[in-house]
Amino acid sequence: MPREEEWDVPDLDSLMKSETKHEWISEPRYKRMFDDIEDALQGVMGKGRFEWVDRRVFDQVFDRLTLLALHKLMQQGEIETIDYPIARGKEAHVFHATSKLGPLAVKIFHTTNAVFKGLAKYIDGDPRFSGLSRRHRELVNIWVRKEFRNLKRMRKSGLRVPEPLYNLKNVLVMEFIGDDESPSPRLKDVKVEDPMSVFEELLEMAAVIWQTCDLVHADLSEYNILWHDGRPWVIDAGQAVITRHPSAQEFLVRDVTRLTQWVGRQGHHVDVAESLVRVLDGPVPDLPSLPRVD
Repeated sequence: MPREEEWDVPDLDSLMKSETKHEWISEPRYKRMFDDIEDALQGVMGKGRFEWVDRRVFDQVFDRLTLLALHKLMQQGEIETIDYPIARGKEAHVFHATSKLGPLAVKIFHTTNAVFKGLAKYIDGDPRFSGLSRRHRELVNIWVRKEFRNLKRMRKSGLRVPEPLYNLKNVLVMEFIGDDESPSPRLKDVKVEDPMSVFEELLEMAAVIWQTCDLVHADLSEYNILWHDGRPWVIDAGQAVITRHPSAQEFLVRDVTRLTQWVGRQGHHVDVAESLVRVLDGPVPDLPSLPRVD
């Protein structure tokens, strides 16, 4: 059952500052922890049948606190293995993983200061996260909790988004969208038979996000939409804000504009203003619930 989990650890932020790559793994207390999960990380370490995986990804993403969080999730039985990267962005890497539930997507957010420098604007103004610390590490953890809650709210409204399952520190565990091994492609990488009907469906999804979920995605484009089983699925909801956010309408205009630009590149001209009115005030469907991952 999806849950948002808190885990109090000692103040390791100061330890991270003095960390040099993975020398800390040789310390006895951390070596025991790493020995527990090393076999489950063969993929990201580029070993065995995963020799094709770039080992540098492990060095870039799997710092001390990330491995501590993964260790806890594995000890709880939520994750069995982390296999290989399936997506990469400025803020995070997403990995194919396995579990007792089947394949999962594990999103690990980067912890370097530069990555989240411009993202506070998506947190400030959201009362769900008011009064929280703005230390960098805490900002990353807030962002993960924010994406978990946004996905949960969208999923509850029947929107096709990955089901969020667990979150811990900078790790978000979600439903895997794809076949057993390969993720579904992004909309930007596929040629759809009827772009106008896809646009209509995306506009309807944007309307549900705004009117029913009381959110705006704030980065809705063909880059953040997967094409799975002939239908669009919305991903990357971390930057979504509530409709009362000071910049919510600005973000909505940007989302709708990007959707109209996408369908325009498919040969269909659509008026941005008319599309925006439909999202703000048009009728929205009562979507059926999606099956749970269990």
